[in-house]
Amino acid sequence: MRLSRSAADPASAPLRRLRRAAGSGAAATAALALVAACNGAGGPAASSAEVGPPKAGGTLTFALAADPTCLDPQQFGTNASLNVGRQLVDSLTDQDGRTGEIKPWLATSWEVNPQATAFTFHLRPGVTFADGAPLDGAAVKANLDAVVALGAKATVASSYLAGYRGTAVLDPTTVRVEFAAPSAQFLQATSTMSLGLLSPATLAKTPEQRCQGDLVGSGPFTLRSYKPNQSVELAKRAGYGWGSSLFAHPGEAYLDRLVFKIVPESGVRAGSLESGQVDAISDVQPQDEARFAAGYTVLTRPNPGVVFVLQANVSRPILGEDAVRRAIARAVDRPEVAQTVLTPKYKAATSPLASVTPGYVDLSAQLGYDPEGAKRLLEEAGWRVGSDGVRVRDGRRLSVDVIFAPLFNASQSVLELVQQQLRRVGVDLRLRKLAAGEQNQVQNSGDYDFAYYNVTRSDPDILRTLFGTRTVNRLRIPSGDLDTVLDDQAQNLDPAQRFAKVAEAQRIVTNRAYVVPLFELAQVHGLGPKVHGLTFEASSRLQFHDAWVGN
Repeated sequence: MRLSRSAADPASAPLRRLRRAAGSGAAATAALALVAACNGAGGPAASSAEVGPPKAGGTLTFALAADPTCLDPQQFGTNASLNVGRQLVDSLTDQDGRTGEIKPWLATSWEVNPQATAFTFHLRPGVTFADGAPLDGAAVKANLDAVVALGAKATVASSYLAGYRGTAVLDPTTVRVEFAAPSAQFLQATSTMSLGLLSPATLAKTPEQRCQGDLVGSGPFTLRSYKPNQSVELAKRAGYGWGSSLFAHPGEAYLDRLVFKIVPESGVRAGSLESGQVDAISDVQPQDEARFAAGYTVLTRPNPGVVFVLQANVSRPILGEDAVRRAIARAVDRPEVAQTVLTPKYKAATSPLASVTPGYVDLSAQLGYDPEGAKRLLEEAGWRVGSDGVRVRDGRRLSVDVIFAPLFNASQSVLELVQQQLRRVGVDLRLRKLAAGEQNQVQNSGDYDFAYYNVTRSDPDILRTLFGTRTVNRLRIPSGDLDTVLDDQAQNLDPAQRFAKVAEAQRIVTNRAYVVPLFELAQVHGLGPKVHGLTFEASSRLQFHDAWVGN
């Protein structure tokens, strides 16, 4: 039995109906539809009450809170990078943010074998990259092969291709992607910009050249210039006519130009929107939300995936101790973080996964605030309170650092509050602020105790990406039972069984305190009165194809 989807097909059945299907063939069909399970996150949001029909032309200036650092979506995974990269590249499929269903884009239809080891895509004919090269089966194969070749430089994208055996070009508009083992997550992965397609000429460039803007996609916009820490300028792709089936209108983008200005200071960013120097801003900070209560639109959507966490490097002497990690997890008051530093748009974490992610389970009981319990664990492990309030054992202070990049402007305030909470139980948390590129380098080197970050993906396989030892394994945890659980969920063809494994993985990660979950990220952007039609895609990144400016 094959699972297929085409532009002419009706929407696939929701998961609750698929679970009623009987027989092995139905189970296989349901498993691949698992990535389309409704995530409850809400769909793409309308920007404001639109005045009249959309208008073509004009320039939209959007202030980003951080420099993209690397524009190549196959390599880099920050919001700033992907909000730019999404406009430059198209994907084989798209994901409906309301229902989670996988929809046609560059692939007009597809079939998946019952084992979920072979995915056959039928490509839209006549698509070209902005340099004129055809986007055909050979280009799809070249892109997937190139992601694998990037290895650790494509941390997220390469994880989507775990077990990749290769791509067969059956004809110019048909490719078959094969895996050595079932890969239930791959169809959803093809909707992400991390597997967005780049021109073969771009793939021949060095990774560094691609990061700095020497890249060409087939998307609705083309790159005109990138000035690090200053701006990114895009232009409408003339003749674009192969947008996602989820786009609100066919054909070219409405905007002639899209300019991203890099404005890290939140107050300056908010003031720039109020003064009309920019048309919209990213990352409206909690203290600034009230400034845009009238006359503006606050565009917001939760992020699926892994919440903001303190990720432990268990190869370090202190954090290699289970008792220390578990004590630190108990010493964090998550509701205080959400209510004091953030706003109701941000939820206290109740699992390593955000609550809008398929397969999430509520582990708030295990993540409750328990400072007395934290103190007992540390006392039992031999850590005694020193003269300055920081615990000491064998002459060593209970002092750990956390590396973080200020990609989310409230991060320092969050970490300063966590720092105070840990100090109450005798733990000294030192903050190491780094640029985004530096954070990746330091994580790869292992020279850190905690790393603070989140990762967005609308599929629970993100757990395997981060916590499986057969991927990057930045936690330096030993292989074992967690790998088995994560591999089982990645290969399981039954939705209920897969979710059970996902739940088990969340419990293991939480009970062993491999990460200390803090809060669920939400995207909060401010739009001026002239901005209309700006939407979120399923992973809560911005889609500008349908955006327009008017009075």
